[in-house]
Amino acid sequence: MTALALVGLPGSGKSAIGRRVAGRLDLPFLDSDTVIEQRIGCSIREFFEREGETRFRDIEEEVIAELAQAGGAVVATGGGAVLRPANRRQLHEHFHVIYLRSTPEDLYRRLRHDVKRPLLQVADPLGRLRELHAARDPLYRETAHDAVDTGRPSLGAVVQAVLARLEAAGQAVPAGGDTAPQPLAARTGR
Repeated sequence: MTALALVGLPGSGKSAIGRRVAGRLDLPFLDSDTVIEQRIGCSIREFFEREGETRFRDIEEEVIAELAQAGGAVVATGGGAVLRPANRRQLHEHFHVIYLRSTPEDLYRRLRHDVKRPLLQVADPLGRLRELHAARDPLYRETAHDAVDTGRPSLGAVVQAVLARLEAAGQAVPAGGDTAPQPLAARTGR
């Protein structure tokens, strides 16, 4: 059974694309941040403010390990999941990992009004996205088996590209499905 994990910066489309890919593959969709929020009983932003990033990353590492053992799902990871070597190892070994790659400028266009992402609640969000990209891009590349650019293509085109990468990797991908163009910026969710 296919196990797919999507990695990338905040706003790269992991949740929106993951939901659509899971539907096409007839697999459950799991968002690691949603699983974490259910576990901690509050929003990640609240938890960050109260407990700090290190404690959040500890819980994230536990959740990634559990999801890796469960398999058979499409998992959207939090943008910082790759910061810990244990997470990179779990993801790479137990999933086919696809890096949803976007430029900081494209991400800023999508996220400039988003107040839910704690790491972007700063005076210069574009500068912060550039910093995050510089620090995390090598880790996403190390973790991923493939990459798909999500800068300007429609949501349907990105979903098709993800499915094509899975098929090229020898995963069974059903024919047909939803390919109607929808701008990635129009997505909802994380």
